[in-house]
Amino acid sequence: MADQNPKGRASLDPSSPAGEDRRTESAVLALLLDEHPSRLTMDELILVLCADPDRGDPQDAGRRAVAELVGAGLVHRDGNFLAPTRAALYFHRLEVS
Repeated sequence: MADQNPKGRASLDPSSPAGEDRRTESAVLALLLDEHPSRLTMDELILVLCADPDRGDPQDAGRRAVAELVGAGLVHRDGNFLAPTRAALYFHRLEVS
């Protein structure tokens, strides 16, 4: 049990599946913030993710990333359209300042 993660958190190794998911979530949120106030469709997002040859299945990775970001309150989904939430925009402005 000494070799187990006591908090049950996913590995911080960027090459692990959890690390790849975090990288995809970060890329998706950055793209949506950069494109704001324009909204992207899920298909447009997947197209951008397809440009990364290291990403295994861009459709699956994109859908997982969007689901996580929506659940975290950072992305708003309106039908097929995606946009950063006010909270994400506010935090982004704090980082840029």
